[in-house]
Amino acid sequence: MNNLVRHRVLAVLRDGPATITQIATRLDLAKGSSSYHVRVLERAGLIHVVRTRKVRGVIERYYGMVAKVVVLPDPAPGQRDVLLQHAIDDLATAPEGARYVRMSHLRLGESRYAEFERRLGELLDEMHAAREPSEPAATIAVAFFRPGEGAAQ
Repeated sequence: MNNLVRHRVLAVLRDGPATITQIATRLDLAKGSSSYHVRVLERAGLIHVVRTRKVRGVIERYYGMVAKVVVLPDPAPGQRDVLLQHAIDDLATAPEGARYVRMSHLRLGESRYAEFERRLGELLDEMHAAREPSEPAATIAVAFFRPGEGAAQ
């Protein structure tokens, strides 16, 4: 899923089912654009109609995610990670005082690297378990990696 708008549509649907109009309103999109991106996601099997409702003679469709988690393949060598790129794009929309960004370059042995990787995973699992659906959204993007050739060492 290499499209920021579709990434954001899925983010809206994480909170629960929504109509094309509701999605368009939440994302400040034209209804036609919202409809197009919903159709693409539906054809890809990522979302589906979870319920319908008749409103003034028109059938209103509520869309929901097919799965709670979408796993994307690792990027091809030399390609950008789509999820991190979308997180960077979303980070640019964060209001003043509503973001925490930090980057560190470390030198770690294999056992410490594995320990920190495990602890980061546990912390992310704990944060996910603590989510409160009625509260404002928060996004966590983590990249913990050994730099490859050509990167800052």
